[in-house]
Amino acid sequence: MAIAIGSETLGLAVPPFTQHAISVSLPTWRDNVGYEEGEKRILDSMVSGYPRFFIHLSIQKLANICEQKFGVNGEKCLLCPSKKIADQCRTFILNRAALVETPTHVRLVQYFICPEDSSAQTRRCADLHIALFPANLSPISKQFWQHTGLGISSRFAEHCLSLLPGQDEQNPQSLPGSPTLPRSPFRTSNKYYSVKHPAVGIPSGGVSYPSSTVVSSDVLSRDQSTYLEERYGRNLPLSAAAYAKRALRRRIAGVLVRDNVQDGPQGPCAGTQDVEIGPSSRGVQDVSEDDVFLFPTGMAAIWNAHQLCLRARPPAKSACFGFPYVDTLKILEKWGPGAHFFGHGLDSDIDTLESLLAEESNIDPTKPPILALFTEFPSNPLLRSADIPRLRALADRYDFLLVVDDTIGNFVNVEVLPYVDIVATSLSKIFSGHSNVMGGSIVLNPKGRHYAALKNHMATAYEDTYFNEDALFMERNSRDFAQRIQTIDDNAQAICAFLRSRSTAEGAPDAVIKEVFYPRYMTPTNYLQCKLPEGGYGGLFSLSFTSLAASKAFFDALPCQKGPSLGTNFTLACPYTILAHYTELEWAAQYGIEEGLVRISVGMEEKDALLRSFDIALKAAEAAE
Repeated sequence: MAIAIGSETLGLAVPPFTQHAISVSLPTWRDNVGYEEGEKRILDSMVSGYPRFFIHLSIQKLANICEQKFGVNGEKCLLCPSKKIADQCRTFILNRAALVETPTHVRLVQYFICPEDSSAQTRRCADLHIALFPANLSPISKQFWQHTGLGISSRFAEHCLSLLPGQDEQNPQSLPGSPTLPRSPFRTSNKYYSVKHPAVGIPSGGVSYPSSTVVSSDVLSRDQSTYLEERYGRNLPLSAAAYAKRALRRRIAGVLVRDNVQDGPQGPCAGTQDVEIGPSSRGVQDVSEDDVFLFPTGMAAIWNAHQLCLRARPPAKSACFGFPYVDTLKILEKWGPGAHFFGHGLDSDIDTLESLLAEESNIDPTKPPILALFTEFPSNPLLRSADIPRLRALADRYDFLLVVDDTIGNFVNVEVLPYVDIVATSLSKIFSGHSNVMGGSIVLNPKGRHYAALKNHMATAYEDTYFNEDALFMERNSRDFAQRIQTIDDNAQAICAFLRSRSTAEGAPDAVIKEVFYPRYMTPTNYLQCKLPEGGYGGLFSLSFTSLAASKAFFDALPCQKGPSLGTNFTLACPYTILAHYTELEWAAQYGIEEGLVRISVGMEEKDALLRSFDIALKAAEAAE
């Protein structure tokens, strides 16, 4: 089926007709800039967005109900899946408010929701935890939601609404008479993936919804959604969630001798007790499913990895190596003692890091000079790979923890676990591929020096807040991820070879492409140190151009889906720097993140068709010069 990619898709869900889509269509460069600048044409069209930035309409509706039921004096709220997370939210809001000398309070309410109809008792109850605070603290609460990824999911919200009287039958997109929110004066420095509809953001006093004309073209009714999910086998009984989570942990641990992708009477066969388990394929044979911990989002995995480091080791600043997805840096800066930032992520930065470690050790030789080093392998969006073995040697010498986010490389292509203490992964990306569910994981290395301490802390501190229905979708989506990755790797390598042959980096005459940022070309020696023999280079790459006009022309002419996120089964492009760093272009440029950078996540389309598409875009860029 052909997918519309023109201006008519602006603001609609990506993928189309997906109630829990985690991307949104921004099909032209102008649309992306207009979104950043708050253009009404853009804001009024939005019905979707990335969940940590766009508050799903079902969550907005539930929050509005909670504010009316429990709020006093105009209090606003943030919805959490557990008391522990609500406590962490309260602590964050109070601490950040204290930094700006704002006296305040945060109240916590537990809302245990059960169906009133006794005949519906088979439907499980919902345990919702609500943080209530004065309206002027909404910008701070939004930081907690964005940075940690710990808020409730849209499926959790829909379940809660289904249990409330009169809420089950009505789609949140078509509610009549919804009050309209004034726009918050808060402007986050990184709005990556967000959708700034006036109703979007932490709910603050009311919810407005997109017009019914937009909704009717992209939003399915509950009955339609249920039919499609059941028709195509996406749903399993919720009692199967424990099996799904066990299957996910085994799949991530690499211990399934044969990954049975069928369903049994009680749930996924890969999660049954009698499935054949063997040594791990992750490079450390002793890894087991018990070393894998699931989280509701990739950032929740990063946040929890950092919290684990803080609990298990002496306090110190962390190091962020390479230009990361910005919330990783924010987590290291806003929780704990702070962070050292090595934004280029080159070998020369390791020299600087080594000097810092020696200097800090000389100051106080009784404790490690840093708490932990966090890095992506490879990095997003420049696809640079750190010298992981060298970082491991420094971690051993100076006794700090090494944490690697392998989302972009993925464990089908690269093997980083033998070198690190903790691997964090966003399962929302290629592991899922379908762009319809969030998830994250961390894996502990049982051969690591501090494994025992880390495992003991996880045994006492970990709580499973991954919503059951989300886990069912993730398990189903991930069954063929290894095969999908091979196809995507092959497509991306062919496209990057074509584009680089037409770049100034390869000496092509009159080229409009300056560089193709792809692990095969960026710090390749470092990447190859961890690349598996049958692994590829992943599906993500970025392009820089000789002029901003060429960047715009290429992006606008590229016939594929346009929007945030990556690791999708379909090709997805975005003007990365515009979306991620529009208010800090000069700062980003210091680290090689140019304003005209275009990032592409390659999908599973037919290779020749993809090559033709990129040729079309390249010709448009050449004509714009």
